[in-house]
Parts: sequence; structure tokens; C-alpha cells
Amino acid sequence: MVVLKDYIKFNKGTIPLIISVPHGGTFNLESIPQRSTGVLGIDKRTIEIAMELIAYIETYFEEKTSVNKSPSFLISKVRRNKIDLNRPEVEAHDKNSSLGREIYLFYHQKIKDLILNNIKSFGRSLLIDIHGFEKNKRPPGYRDVELILGTNNLSSLFLEPLPKRRDWDKNIRGKIIKKFLEIGVPIAPGRPRRKEYVLTGGYITQIYGASNFSGSQTIQIEFSDKIRLHDKNLRTKVLYTLAELFLNDLAYLV
Repeated sequence: MVVLKDYIKFNKGTIPLIISVPHGGTFNLESIPQRSTGVLGIDKRTIEIAMELIAYIETYFEEKTSVNKSPSFLISKVRRNKIDLNRPEVEAHDKNSSLGREIYLFYHQKIKDLILNNIKSFGRSLLIDIHGFEKNKRPPGYRDVELILGTNNLSSLFLEPLPKRRDWDKNIRGKIIKKFLEIGVPIAPGRPRRKEYVLTGGYITQIYGASNFSGSQTIQIEFSDKIRLHDKNLRTKVLYTLAELFLNDLAYLV
């Protein structure tokens, strides 16, 4: 009997924030054929990044309000070379794998359910899709950064273009960029007059944002290998700052 929770770790939280980690799993399921195209590597330690971020969110919330609250999360335990949950289904797994299809559909149905529940209960939902990148693989000549935000040119945040450029730092993406530039952590996009290594966001960011779900916003956050693997102090600084930004944006601090 297939128990899908053996392959997907998930939790329904108590604030309208969802953390998704589609590429951090290490389970090598022999019953699912390996994918033959696309990126196959694991985004190393993104699961640990997510769990640390969740812990900081819970701690920060309790410190400010004396109330225990937590975000929802979905984490794939399966290796990316078996299932890529950040792709349309036709590209995500071997077409003959019934288990691959079940896991894929389960993950995406859970995201939909959590978003719709957040919108019904809170009037809005924010989904953060966590990924990783290697700094030495960025194109030559591009600015060295530690974080990359993807919002499909803001379409995952807003149905309509922002009316005034001077208001860019009033939305959650702008707030994140402004704060990290202030604390000296390089982030993209952040320096429009320099060559930026920009990733617009993948399938999850595209289909679960404002363009498809009224009241839902999605941001793909790519963490550098320095944050994920090499610099604990930087990782702590980055994750605690994100926890603070998310909770302030969700208007839960009074």
C-alpha cells in the first residue's frame, strides 16, 4: 500500500504562509525510473534551510506576541532525478510511473488546498518556494549575490503592474530587497544598473501566484551554496531576517 506521506512531509500551519521545498529530497526510489532530461541534481540542504526558517518564524512570533503560531510547509523527500515537482507533470516524471504520478499530484493538490484554506481563513496566502544555486555557476560578469528572488516579473505577486515605480519597496519583494541591501547581503534583483543573475521562478511560482489565485502570492527564493553549506553565521542572519520580514508583511505583529 502506498503511503504518500512517506514521500512528502507536510503540515497545515496557523498563519497564511506556506514553505515549499521541491528539490531537497534524497530518497532514491528504485520503483520510479530516473528522468532523462532537465536538471537532475539535488538542491543541497534546502530542507534544512526550510526547517531552520520555520523555527525562526515560530520563535520570532512567540517573542513578539507570546502566542504559538507556525507556517504550513510541503517538503519532497524524493530525489529530483526521479520527480521534479517544479515542472509541469508531462516533464516531471516518467510517464509510465504510477507512483511518480501519485506523488506529483499529491504534492500539488496539497499546495492548492493550503492556498485555498489560507485565502478562506485569512483573505490572503504567501507561498515561498525554496531552492539553491551555486555561485561559481553564475554567468561570467554577473554580480556576485547570496539570494535570488523569482516572481515571474511580479506576475506571481500582482494581477496588474505596479502603478508607480517609487512604490517598489511597499510590497514583500521590494521589502526583502531593500532590507538585505541595508544589511549588506547581496541580493538579486537589487542593482538594476548592473548585470544581474536573475531567475524568474519556476512552475510552482508561476501557477500558484496572483495570476491564477486571487489573494495568493508566490516568491521563489534561491539560496547560495555559501548560505546553505559554508557560512553558518550568514545563514542565521539571512533566515532570521526573512522570518521578521514575512511576519511583518502578513500584519501579524501589533
